[in-house]
Amino acid sequence: MLSPRRSHPSKHRPRLPEGVRIYAMSDIHGCAHLLKQMLRVIDADVARSRPRYAIEVYMGDYVDRGPDSRATLDILINRSRRGNTVFLKGNHEVFLGNVLRNPSLLPEWLHVGGLYTMMSYGLAPSSAPGEEERHALVRDLARAMPRQHLEFLDKLRLTFVCGDFFFVHAGVRPGVALAEQQETDLLWIREEFLQSKQNFGKYIVHGHTPVQTPELLQNRANIDTGAFATGNLTLLTIQGTSMLAV
Repeated sequence: MLSPRRSHPSKHRPRLPEGVRIYAMSDIHGCAHLLKQMLRVIDADVARSRPRYAIEVYMGDYVDRGPDSRATLDILINRSRRGNTVFLKGNHEVFLGNVLRNPSLLPEWLHVGGLYTMMSYGLAPSSAPGEEERHALVRDLARAMPRQHLEFLDKLRLTFVCGDFFFVHAGVRPGVALAEQQETDLLWIREEFLQSKQNFGKYIVHGHTPVQTPELLQNRANIDTGAFATGNLTLLTIQGTSMLAV
């Protein structure tokens, strides 16, 4: 049974449509073993609560840093066949795509966790690959990645809206309408968004910036608890005006 980590303090709480129950996760970062655990939690909760519409929302950064990006994508692709899943793009998926198009970016990607992704596909780059090795490694990675993985990454969305909730990887730029947000901000923004107390028009659910425990604040919820470093992958459930983080 799901239990609250922290309750939402607002007197005017954001609300989902009647009968909808959302399960949200962010920043899995190759932690396939933690993802499997949380999927069991979701399945048990759905069996117990029997919502009319159960929607799973995954908010990006599926790859890099953790031990098994390949298995993580396999699990998510298999989960997508249920038809009630939404997959958003994270900045690490963008980085991976950029490297596949431009091998010169490989050293920078390896430095931010791409090494673990390459290893999960059976590749072992040197500590400082030269230009020739960079091109060879990226070619080998593209060949090693199953077509389904490349298609999955290509189809990722930037945002998802349901009721009063707006789901996104990193956040939004204050003062800019949600419909006019730029992709760079949606995937990368930090301080300007995190320090803002304004009402964004929707309640923002995001990850991207690790926190020790889930933050369910007046205008936003941050559920990135640094799974690859802490072993804690947070699941947020929302139904009606209730939000529970485990």
